[in-house]
Amino acid sequence: MNEHLLSTAPSPEAFAHIRTIMGIVLGLCVSRLLTGTARFIQHPKKLSVYYAHLLWVGFMLFSVARFWWFEFDLREISVWTFKEYLFVIFYSSLYFLLCTLLYPDSMEEYTGYRDYFLSRRLWFFGLLIVLYLTDLIDTLLKGGDHLTKLGIEYKLQTALIVSICIVAFITRSQRWHTVLAMLALASLIIFTLRHYAVLF
Repeated sequence: MNEHLLSTAPSPEAFAHIRTIMGIVLGLCVSRLLTGTARFIQHPKKLSVYYAHLLWVGFMLFSVARFWWFEFDLREISVWTFKEYLFVIFYSSLYFLLCTLLYPDSMEEYTGYRDYFLSRRLWFFGLLIVLYLTDLIDTLLKGGDHLTKLGIEYKLQTALIVSICIVAFITRSQRWHTVLAMLALASLIIFTLRHYAVLF
């Protein structure tokens, strides 16, 4: 994005305004994930648990919380244009689309979450790749210093998640999907604790 956007003092009013729409979208994400997960408690005999699916639910819930946390760095942008505003909405909306893919409005067409998740895996993992590529743009939007601060680990973690998605495209193995989801969640947590443990 434009380097000149970082040239003057940041505007807290503009940042607060932008964070409002982000908060609305991310609130819908959390609501979707928690409501969907609560159905397993409400209807334990009706819904069968697919562990890979639940691990990706955990991945997305943690991702949404992390997104709201690290987007605080957008406060450094001094001048917001409609282009940056649309980008942030698009970025936030990707999280919502991924959450709705994990918990659809209806399961009538499927025998369970395993059947559903595997049938929609191309959409889910395709959007997850788009999400991580969008994050690269978001990182650059915050300035070169921010990218430097994240170091090589940022690029490696992005490459790892994209690689996991590509493998998940190919296989229908329940064991492999569970392993891939565990690996993705573990890498996300470790990277987050190493680089975003403190809000600054």
